[in-house]
Amino acid sequence: MLSILLCARSLKTHSPEVRMEWQMERAFQTALWLLQPEVVFILGDVFDEGKWSSSQAWADDVGRFWKIFRHPPHVQLRAVAGNHDIGFHYHFVMVNSVALEGDSCDICSGAEAELLEISHRLNCSREHFPLYRRNDANCSGKDAAPPDEKYTPFKERYDALSQEASRKLLWWLRPRLVLSGHTHSACEVLHGAGVLEVSVPSFSWRNRNNPSFIMGSVTPTEYALAKCYLPCEDTVLTTYCTAAGGLVLLTLVHAGLVASPFHFGWNMLRKFKTT
Repeated sequence: MLSILLCARSLKTHSPEVRMEWQMERAFQTALWLLQPEVVFILGDVFDEGKWSSSQAWADDVGRFWKIFRHPPHVQLRAVAGNHDIGFHYHFVMVNSVALEGDSCDICSGAEAELLEISHRLNCSREHFPLYRRNDANCSGKDAAPPDEKYTPFKERYDALSQEASRKLLWWLRPRLVLSGHTHSACEVLHGAGVLEVSVPSFSWRNRNNPSFIMGSVTPTEYALAKCYLPCEDTVLTTYCTAAGGLVLLTLVHAGLVASPFHFGWNMLRKFKTT
């Protein structure tokens, strides 16, 4: 599960966005190769300017998205629309389409009745916003919200779903597990009768120095989740800058423009011994 990518750069300075997109492409392709997932879920905010983009800019952004997140035909990729993709004021609920066969079975009839009731209030399926919580004060871990943001109250319908919508979704859907994005930071919250919600942090350097994603395995009765951390931006930049500086120094030494530090140290040692 990935969250908060923000690929668009039509209204942004290009150079930082190119670096962020390079990071996401390398991280995603490496994760595909190492972990061999069957399904990839992206929990919203794929783009940043869906509400304002022109048709051509949107088409360009979509093309870059498919280039970054290219995958083999046997791997399914499912993306939820977030508020940055299509604007605000949209709510999402995950629906099991197997219960919509329309053959009047008991399970299907019950599911259809519940969805009919939900359809009067919510007109999309799947979830980007987290269920309601006051703030991130009880969230922990190295990718949780920073201390200066943890106690900032969440605004209903902006930072999280409203209390009313959250109660209805939990009552109607009775989920075993809730996965959400939107906040850029990680959090685990228990709702109601022990329903676990996992907020997946951002996958991109654009939103945090230490991005990550969730690897999950789900069966009809159990689920298991593991968090996979990506390289920190400052670590990668420091490594590249150090390597570049070393290559420049070696080039200058090879060209005879700078004395070799080894020869310099050896000469100093010889001079010290003779004295």
